[in-house]
Amino acid sequence: MAHVFALLLLPFAWLYAGVMHVRNWLYDTGLKASATFATPIITVGNLRAGGTGKTPHVAWLVQQLRQAGQQPAILSRGYGRQTQGYILADNQATATSIGDEPLQHYQDFQGQVPVAVCENRRTGLETLLRAQPAVTTVVLDDAYQHRRVQPQLSILLTEQQRPFYQDYVLPAGRLRESRRGAARADVVIVTKCNPALSSAEQAGITARIQRYSRPRVPVLFSTYTYGSPVPVGDGNRPAGPEIVLLTGIAQPGPLREYLAQAGYQITHHVAFADHHAFTSADLTAVAKQLRPGQCVFTTQKDAVRLLEPGLRQQVASLPVFYIPIQVQFLADGAAQLQQLLSPLFQPHAVV
Repeated sequence: MAHVFALLLLPFAWLYAGVMHVRNWLYDTGLKASATFATPIITVGNLRAGGTGKTPHVAWLVQQLRQAGQQPAILSRGYGRQTQGYILADNQATATSIGDEPLQHYQDFQGQVPVAVCENRRTGLETLLRAQPAVTTVVLDDAYQHRRVQPQLSILLTEQQRPFYQDYVLPAGRLRESRRGAARADVVIVTKCNPALSSAEQAGITARIQRYSRPRVPVLFSTYTYGSPVPVGDGNRPAGPEIVLLTGIAQPGPLREYLAQAGYQITHHVAFADHHAFTSADLTAVAKQLRPGQCVFTTQKDAVRLLEPGLRQQVASLPVFYIPIQVQFLADGAAQLQQLLSPLFQPHAVV
């Protein structure tokens, strides 16, 4: 039935794809200008709407840049925030003021990495670089379609289970633009992979991606590693294997699979849409699902929103834990990506 519905929406998808094609053509030909900056700009984004793993990949990238002696900053539009304009994160920032993902980045790096939000990335970059002169590079989070800025390195993410080459443009599918948009990428990362993905399977996926990307653009593969539960509310560690899962993310499937493999039993999954703004009533409903000895597991991104000022007291009384995740590349993917980063910061000879 879903397939039939998607076919009915194809004419609208073709119309939307046509509009996006014209927009991209205007930028490609220079009829619409893309701003360039002396400071290296790195874009991380996707073709598909919804969670492809941008947040942990941005965190990995920023960590690598810091280890290489750079002073990176992160700029996002701050999806889901209830504010407008340019805002630089500080200790008073909340998910409401800057968005859940920027707040997560700010907390992850303990304020040592400037994190800013602005719906106009060009204005945001100009303001950020003027206010933070020590910054040596800026990572643009979720800005693959933001053509008003020309990045020095464009990183495209696509999920193994939902690759862009098997999807269609909105509303028939989930693509923000046609598959041909992959041609702008300098590197493609296939995310949330099975750690046991074979070389033959990787080669098959790479061949399908390279039908749309530029010749010889690297295709890398990454997976998630999960850490021990971190307390958000009451309790130092989970009491038993039975849990209630609370998520407000686009793709909770990988987390569910990990928890099952780790021996946890999900007795109830309270699932909301991506970036859901949790309410007191939501937490009350979750508390009613808890049985003696059970706890609530969630994601770090969700935990950021659960700790909004109006919810902290209620969360503090519940046994809530988040599961941290980190990106790990298969084969030599990390080394290949580091090789792509290093030329951005090598000194150039003065002529």
